[in-house]
Amino acid sequence: MLAAGSLRKALTPILSQFSQQHNVSINAQFGPAGLLREQIENGAEWDLFASANQEHPQTLLDHGLAHRVMPFLRNKLCLTTQRARLAPTTNWLDLLTDPNIIVGTSTPGCDPSGDYTWQLFDRVEQHHAGAGEYLKLNAKQLVGGKDSLQVPATEIASAWLIRQGLADVFVGYAHYAQWLQHDADIAAIAIPDADNIFATYALALHSDVAQPLAEYLLSNDVQQQFVSAGFSLR
Repeated sequence: MLAAGSLRKALTPILSQFSQQHNVSINAQFGPAGLLREQIENGAEWDLFASANQEHPQTLLDHGLAHRVMPFLRNKLCLTTQRARLAPTTNWLDLLTDPNIIVGTSTPGCDPSGDYTWQLFDRVEQHHAGAGEYLKLNAKQLVGGKDSLQVPATEIASAWLIRQGLADVFVGYAHYAQWLQHDADIAAIAIPDADNIFATYALALHSDVAQPLAEYLLSNDVQQQFVSAGFSLR
């Protein structure tokens, strides 16, 4: 199975459950969904692909490399920064457009998180002419690319990058907020739904052998496990 890196924390225990219940072994590879799609197009073996967007699975379907695409989960964006940087009146847009801070992102094209972030910057441009374009030019694409830094698998990328001093604010997926709510020095800042970008995750099925796993991931009980991990339902 190939799966978006943002699914790692939630999906790993679910795959373990399925393996135990069905007495099967699942080889899961996590990474930026755009790069995983490229691997598939270049001949990588796969049975099921869990993407952080619908476009990559649909591309595989259009090219005859997948035979079914299924909407899977939803997500949205948030900002992450040091708690010391926040005040009760801190506004997400003011923070993001502060010219004195370093904004970190994932890599557009390679990782849907980066694509969604660029869409958010387009919305920022609507609020503050020039600010969104400034962010596109100056934000640091720190993860999710072909030659990006390797974040330790046990770390949340946004928190790790901020602690390493590589960014002051990171734009990433909102489901990580619950993992940071009790963190001593890193906090997530919500972006209002009216301004946010919503992501629809999708499954691409290549082999019938993965059909039971796909159905398991879409079952009500497992979907609720994803909700508990910070995602929302499709």
